[in-house]
Amino acid sequence: MRLLVVGAGATGGYFGGRLAAAGRDVTFLIRPKRAAEIARNGFVIVDPKGETRIEPKIVTADALKGPYDLVLISVKAYSLPVAIEDIAPAIGPNTLILPVLNGLKHFDLLSQRFGPERVIGSFCKINARLDDHGRIVQMSPLHDVIYGEYDGSRTPRMEAIDAFFKGAGFDARLSDDVGRELWEKWVLLASLGAANCLMRGTIGDIVARPGGRAFIEALLDEVTAVATAHGKAPDPAYLDATRKLLTTPDSPMTASMYRDLTKGLPVENDEILDDLLARAAAVGVKTPYLHLAAINLGIYAARRLVE
Repeated sequence: MRLLVVGAGATGGYFGGRLAAAGRDVTFLIRPKRAAEIARNGFVIVDPKGETRIEPKIVTADALKGPYDLVLISVKAYSLPVAIEDIAPAIGPNTLILPVLNGLKHFDLLSQRFGPERVIGSFCKINARLDDHGRIVQMSPLHDVIYGEYDGSRTPRMEAIDAFFKGAGFDARLSDDVGRELWEKWVLLASLGAANCLMRGTIGDIVARPGGRAFIEALLDEVTAVATAHGKAPDPAYLDATRKLLTTPDSPMTASMYRDLTKGLPVENDEILDDLLARAAAVGVKTPYLHLAAINLGIYAARRLVE
């Protein structure tokens, strides 16, 4: 199987790099700036056990030729429209697309462009970053990729993807209910991101204030109600674990959206919050706290455009 990884940042670089190190056929589609950084410093993954150096196959958009069997997309959501046009030469009659972006909006965009039959239900869980030298630093043991058919069936194409990912140095899992699991991740991301960004603090900061815990729980209940109204109620055990995670005293936990905001970078407010608000309105679910957070981030995003 020939894999094209779109993006060699912390997420795509990590999973693609692990696959390449395990001997899989992996090519990275990257921008010239990232290509120059890799040329200077190498392609390096850092974990608690040490460094893994990789000699990656790299291609830029102007030189991309296809087809590939599988395309893993790991760009930020606001970069997806450009990435969609970039990958067009890589898409052949049997190419499958496995996106690991946040939210659900990207599935609609990819399906409209390439056909829904090509777009696999998929997501990842990882805590990683690029350091000042462009090295990919794994910040916790979490490094999961989950994928599956929306109807839960075990098809030959999913079994082929599962075999390709297994044994590559991260946790890969074929899901029987990937649609629900995608919503579960969105519930966590939206609740965490909205709380951090609206209150400009960590989970511990918020919980420490009078009414802080009640605010987070009400926000989580709003988001959960949207998922439930769309027929994707989170598993009770997952919801209990998420509630505990979001209300832990002294927790330094923050969403990547909040970390981007504090650095003055673009944020995924459209994909994580605004799209969720639209889906809430479509099913008549009231989400006042989520709405406040979306307004807050909308103002931030608008100011970035004029500064």
